[in-house]
Amino acid sequence: MPIRTFEEMRAHVAGRPPVAVAVAGGDEPNVMASIVAALEGGLIASAAISGNPQAILANVPDALRERIRTLPADTPAAAAAAAVAEVRAGRAGLLIKGGVDSTSYLRAVLDHTSGIRGEGVLSNLTLAEMPSLPRLIGATDNGILPLPTLEQKRAILRNAAPLFRSLGLEQTRVAAIAATEKISDKQPATVDAAALTKESREGAFPGMIVDGPFGYDVAISRSAAETKGFADSPVAGQADLILFPNIESANATAKAWKFHGQAKTGSVILGAAAPMLLNSRSDGVERRILGMVIALCILSDRERA
Repeated sequence: MPIRTFEEMRAHVAGRPPVAVAVAGGDEPNVMASIVAALEGGLIASAAISGNPQAILANVPDALRERIRTLPADTPAAAAAAAVAEVRAGRAGLLIKGGVDSTSYLRAVLDHTSGIRGEGVLSNLTLAEMPSLPRLIGATDNGILPLPTLEQKRAILRNAAPLFRSLGLEQTRVAAIAATEKISDKQPATVDAAALTKESREGAFPGMIVDGPFGYDVAISRSAAETKGFADSPVAGQADLILFPNIESANATAKAWKFHGQAKTGSVILGAAAPMLLNSRSDGVERRILGMVIALCILSDRERA
């Protein structure tokens, strides 16, 4: 049966060995609270954390200190580089952004000499659980690529496939979003969506069914899909993943789910040598934990491959 809630996701990863993580900047209490919760909850085995050692350990209970290794660093760039080095050396299987800024974090990841970039592109995916939907739903790319090209959209889809495979979906239904369902050269997003749909039908994206272009309503609402003449689409009205044409629409939608849809959300960066979390410094413990759960599902899929 497909996994439909974050609670089911947590149960799914409960049986796998906890992962060692590397945290870029653990000086902030909010960051450390999530690491402590993950250690206590059995999600992670240990953590190598860069930053000020005294500030880091001040937020760790005595009983857990033997599972924490501090990586002294006095600048955001040094903290990011130290955490990335842990993943690159194979000592950590998950990279977590702590109190460092996003620029320093991503620069360390993408460094040609010492980074952990993969062969394709990086992309961000937010997974949401909402009372209004009977399933989990994803939005991508809502954090990395401002205006992805057609080739980058192909890479974004391939990045996302392992996560949805780990959720038990035999075929992930992907809606390629645009402002209209009509294909027009004046709206490049519709042309890209049509191209991806054709490629999907030819088998370009194993484990996925891509269809579009669709407006958001057609992607989410079966009633809207039927009203607009898309009743025969295997994706319309029942999308598992929404592929957005630009970062603004994806980012705004993911935030609307959280603030207006009462959604629980977690996010992960895909496409690097290991899963990565790019949490906002204002994110609370729950959202950080859900990001870790998503990453662990991806790692479980890799282990089965």
